[in-house]
Amino acid sequence: MTLAIAATLPNCRATPSAAPHRRLVVAALFACATLPAAGRAQAPSADAPPREPVVTVTASASTSVPNDRLRASLRAEADHPSAATAAAEVNGRINRALARARGAAGITVQTSGYSSYQVSERDRPARWRVSQSITLEGRDFAAMTNLVSALQADIGLVIAGIGFSVSDEAQREAEDALAQLAIRQWQERAARAAKGLGFANWRPGRVSVQAGGELRSPYPMRAAAAPPPGGGGIPVAFEAGTTEITVTVTGEAVADERKSPAR
Repeated sequence: MTLAIAATLPNCRATPSAAPHRRLVVAALFACATLPAAGRAQAPSADAPPREPVVTVTASASTSVPNDRLRASLRAEADHPSAATAAAEVNGRINRALARARGAAGITVQTSGYSSYQVSERDRPARWRVSQSITLEGRDFAAMTNLVSALQADIGLVIAGIGFSVSDEAQREAEDALAQLAIRQWQERAARAAKGLGFANWRPGRVSVQAGGELRSPYPMRAAAAPPPGGGGIPVAFEAGTTEITVTVTGEAVADERKSPAR
């Protein structure tokens, strides 16, 4: 083969300088000759079956779960011309509040914020304002209410905020039940989609399960205020409300290529 191609080239002699040139020409001709064959090998077959249809299906299941956790934030605040005096007053209140809260069964407490800055106003001497907050959490709403009222009346704390949520245990239990329901609904929708396309069977492709919650019912709360002189806790009015928990299943339903028989 090499000698036949070399014979058609002008001035082809068996010299050292011509041999590399001849090999280069032969390689180029061979590569050109193989390109059509490679293209034919990669061309799709006209008889190849079409890809199976893939339908994206979504199904959701929701339920309202009563909020069973209460979170309350309270703060101690003091103004004084001396920063040290203001800080000492706040620290004393917070220490007494922590000791009182630690003695309440089923309630957790932690400090959450501290600030100290100077306040300057016209026609008034400069003073320092110091504040610190604590956060209480618990599932016994009656015990939480009593403690919050006592901290206001006996120690002089004020309410900074109250919030409600679903405990981790209740949320997991609800999500597990909703996941099973959402999966069954997803399977039913996938089967109906495949049947609507004229396919007797289907199989799942990639599927994801996602859960989320949203506080649905707002709670009324009386405005926070400093406790009145003479003691007496400020009653805290609230309604825990519910949280809407939703589980969503989204995934691919791959229709089987065997179609249902015509009716």
